[in-house]
Amino acid sequence: MLKKSFSKIILVAFISAMCFSSCIINDNLKDTSVFVDPGNDPNFKIIVNQDTGFENFNRKVMVFDIPVYAFKNVEDAKLLHAANILAQYIDNNEDGNVDNVTMHAAMKTKKGFLFLWKTTAERDEFVVPNGYIGQDLGSDETNLTWHANGHASTFDAALEEVWHIVTSSGYEKAYPTIFSSLATSEISIAMDVARGGTFQNPPNPYPTNAWYTYADITCNYECQVSEYSYWVLSSILGAQENRLTDIENEWKLNTAVKIQTTDTKAWSLFNNPTYKLPTVLPDGKYKH
Repeated sequence: MLKKSFSKIILVAFISAMCFSSCIINDNLKDTSVFVDPGNDPNFKIIVNQDTGFENFNRKVMVFDIPVYAFKNVEDAKLLHAANILAQYIDNNEDGNVDNVTMHAAMKTKKGFLFLWKTTAERDEFVVPNGYIGQDLGSDETNLTWHANGHASTFDAALEEVWHIVTSSGYEKAYPTIFSSLATSEISIAMDVARGGTFQNPPNPYPTNAWYTYADITCNYECQVSEYSYWVLSSILGAQENRLTDIENEWKLNTAVKIQTTDTKAWSLFNNPTYKLPTVLPDGKYKH
């Protein structure tokens, strides 16, 4: 009888210990497990997130010291894809080193980060902590297959949203007279030429000679500059070649040739070797 009771005690203790190590509820993570699948990416590992102010996210990936967070229901493949896109923007020649150390230092100083969400409710409930610059990316708008099927299916929005955090916390801060939304910055001057005039908010209608005609009235001047930067770079890198009918209501110069011959200010700016901007379109497969 005593032997049986002792055996039961040992069994209960063993089960309790196992549950404690793998089933413990972590209030900070709002999850029932402190473990996450690290994934099988050769360069990046998914790790548990325990950052103060970012308790909404259960895990993250670090990319050159820049965090990429994810809500619990975001697919691991989408999280790692976004991390790889970020890496390719920062280290475009994929030699293992950041291309522009000045820009990268600004991203770290300004505490830039990316986060992936599954539902708009969880996206909207997250408040960016003071002193940080964040950019969101929807999991369902992240399309890994677009890169492998000739750029013919639903566009991979990771190319846009990841670039936004590189510019907003990186290039804009490192080179304010060149890439910021100051009316006198080089990119603002180029944008106003592209829009056919200087407008604090999108005009309705745009001048007939404009090739950048973003009409969202909630997009202020800073937002307009950010969108313009994305359209220019992505078109130069070839991301928009098959998408003219989808984007021409907002952007008409969908190829590098069109930008070189029409938006000469932007072409000169984005091909200036001083800023070491990407020259190859990311595909989500960082090869270092």
